[in-house]
Amino acid sequence: MRKLFITGIGTDVGKTIAAAVITEALQADYWKPVQAGFADGTDSETVKSLVSNSKTVIYPEAYKLKMPASPHAAAVAEGITINIENIKVPQTNNTLVIEGAGGLMVPLSEKELVIDLIEELQAEVIVVVRHYLGSINHSLLTLQALKSRKLNVMGIIISGAPNEQSEKAILSFSDYKIIGRIGEEKTFTKEVIAGYAKGLNVF
Repeated sequence: MRKLFITGIGTDVGKTIAAAVITEALQADYWKPVQAGFADGTDSETVKSLVSNSKTVIYPEAYKLKMPASPHAAAVAEGITINIENIKVPQTNNTLVIEGAGGLMVPLSEKELVIDLIEELQAEVIVVVRHYLGSINHSLLTLQALKSRKLNVMGIIISGAPNEQSEKAILSFSDYKIIGRIGEEKTFTKEVIAGYAKGLNVF
């Protein structure tokens, strides 16, 4: 089973949309191990509403927490301790797209971070980058952290408007490449996701 872990340089950078595009492109299965906050719906529900193929299976979360906060804080509020050893990968013969919570250094517990979960799952990593003031720093720190753990990084997906100078800086100071782009859209529909999926042929 091939496992692709979608992480980002921070919160709200477009991980879920990127995960939907990749899931549709590969007709892969999808799994969000830890969901924190779902008043407006879960990321799993969003992906389910955006993929068109009939092959994708959406697997339930290992931890589904009500509070829209860092997972470790949301877990404490509900009297739960997240333990990555208890996060069991769904069994499938299909490629599995796994979406993280926030960025790499988001705590899952007092002792474990999202990056520890990636290492435990032995997944390939795709980093979603969105340009904003400070995003070069966040991008390079993210990529350096992955490199220091010797994790297998497939590359970067740019979410939102391009920024030539920022992208040049990120690529100049890292060993990774841009493998896809998802532009600004007024709304994301199944048709829009399918369009991006068709153009994503790096897998």
